[in-house]
Amino acid sequence: MSGFAVNQIADPTLYGDPQRLQQFYDWLRREHPVAWADPEGFRPFWVVSRHADIRELERQPEIFNAGPRMTLLPIPVEQANVAIFGVESGVFPLTAMDGAHHQAMRALTQDFFLPKNIRKLESAIAKHATAFVARMAQDEGSCDLATDIAFWYPLRVAMAILGIDEQDEARMLRLTHELFGASDPAVRRPGLSEAEHIVAVKQDYIAFFDAITRDRQANPREDVATLIATGMPGGAEMSAEERLGYYVIVATAGHDTTAASIVGGMQALLDNPEQMALLKAHPELMKTFVNEAIRWTAPVKHFMRNVTQDYTLHGQTLRAGDHVLLSFGAATRDPEAFGDADCFRIDRALNNHLAFGHGPHTCLGQYLAKLEIEAFFTAFFAQIATIAPAGPPIYTEGSFVSGIRSMPVRYSRLPQPVACA
Repeated sequence: MSGFAVNQIADPTLYGDPQRLQQFYDWLRREHPVAWADPEGFRPFWVVSRHADIRELERQPEIFNAGPRMTLLPIPVEQANVAIFGVESGVFPLTAMDGAHHQAMRALTQDFFLPKNIRKLESAIAKHATAFVARMAQDEGSCDLATDIAFWYPLRVAMAILGIDEQDEARMLRLTHELFGASDPAVRRPGLSEAEHIVAVKQDYIAFFDAITRDRQANPREDVATLIATGMPGGAEMSAEERLGYYVIVATAGHDTTAASIVGGMQALLDNPEQMALLKAHPELMKTFVNEAIRWTAPVKHFMRNVTQDYTLHGQTLRAGDHVLLSFGAATRDPEAFGDADCFRIDRALNNHLAFGHGPHTCLGQYLAKLEIEAFFTAFFAQIATIAPAGPPIYTEGSFVSGIRSMPVRYSRLPQPVACA
């Protein structure tokens, strides 16, 4: 007996224990690649965990729709989450759309996030990375790499792209963590149920971004917030729900997952010192290291898909009206897709990890995220000589987007050159 049951995939505490989580994923891929889950308090769903199977389903969005059920939530929270996602909710993001309308909505900002345009931001991002690593000098050789540095750096980049003032960053960081960490008692607002918490977070998002929309419609700027506030997808005006959903997905996915990959990548280097030494000796491996850090961390653990017609996979019939959880977290460690899948290798050349999704919903910001992570570690190794754990990392207990939320470290800086008089 493995001690595992498929229904554990809905248990938030599973995601707070990385060793247990990877053992569960291994058991799931090996024993139950297409599994039926019916955990108490949730609507039932299928779980698909193998890399090839997720690619197969994601290539057929006409059969496996992104909406209306987008993520795994308890029934009371789903009812309030008509609170967070869905036209009736007041927040309708790109990740819950399909077909031509989805493509028209993506087109509003797609050019901005193309590699040729992201490269124009390289110098500014490098400056941000250098500045945030330099903050470590003020902490006398120790800090929490997650809460003091990594959460703030990609947030600054995301807010600059949106054109949001730096003074609003703390508010946006808090809302993002509250959105993705609603199931974690350490993150949830005191005295509120999970459903009540989500409703409160949604109301705060509405208040914040409604003000941004009014400002950009009256005073357009050269920023992504203006593209969203004034966008006309397919020649039609966006609804308030669609516009708010767009802001939320850019503002939250634009930094939280990147921060998780930075902290998770650093933890992987600390756990594998020979890989740390290899990266220092061979900085030309930085790009493959970044991709491996994203695979290893897999901040987005899943998305749900909604079945529109009967479909057979590994002898199991997924019926029209069923729901399927695509376990990206499991797929990124699939031994059928990756040699030495459970080994962290910074020189892994072939690395189609699916951490950014696959098919029409592939992450718009993947090139920006990679550039930010590369810039951070380049700046880090240019300023920091040594780094070591100063306590155990703490992981968010969340089944959707999660990673290390606290990572105490101690470190020493490289000697800085002395300017000549």
